[in-house]
Amino acid sequence: MKLIIDDAHIDLIKHIYEFYPVDGITTNPSILAKVGKSPYDVLTEIRSFIGEKAELHVQVIAKDAKGMIEDAHCIVEKLGKATYVKIPSVPEGFKAMKALTKEGILVTATAIYTPMQGFLAAKCGASYSAPYVNRIDNMGYNGVQVAKSLHDIFKSNGLKTEVLAASFKNSQQILELCQYGIGAATVAPDVIEGLVKNQAITSAVDDFVKDFEGLVGKGKTMSNLQ
Repeated sequence: MKLIIDDAHIDLIKHIYEFYPVDGITTNPSILAKVGKSPYDVLTEIRSFIGEKAELHVQVIAKDAKGMIEDAHCIVEKLGKATYVKIPSVPEGFKAMKALTKEGILVTATAIYTPMQGFLAAKCGASYSAPYVNRIDNMGYNGVQVAKSLHDIFKSNGLKTEVLAASFKNSQQILELCQYGIGAATVAPDVIEGLVKNQAITSAVDDFVKDFEGLVGKGKTMSNLQ
């Protein structure tokens, strides 16, 4: 399962990249709004940092197919061919997806709440289908199960589309989908760090250091022993 950062703050992105094995960045209009800067300035800085071949997902704003296609062309022109254009999974979006995938533009189908939305997006040629796990939970349904169902639908029908699960509230949701073998999960930086934030882990490491220093002296490590 690919692990992708769901954020646009460059300092947070650099921090996560320094410590964790991540595979790219997803953004959306709300995420960009939180940064409070010109969208293309933010996205260009991210692209420059992660490199031209890394995954960067950027969403269109137009609500009609013609406008979505125009937005997509501009996004790819400014940010490179490795950029996945996020298209909402609505009728106008499906129309745009069909046109864009025929051109070879990478598409991530977004705003997915039901398995059939994801299936239709896959039939349109989308590379990724992005169900909103926690938002689905908040509607009284099972977001993890929707993501699993999408994965099964794609495999059963010989579709190349992968699930890109989004909108998580906790590590357990990510663990379940990782165990199931879905294609990717896009996760906020604080949730990524929460994957290993555990007092038991910290205490175990501290105990090892304390015992070692009791043997050879405070501040000693394996590299500075006499």
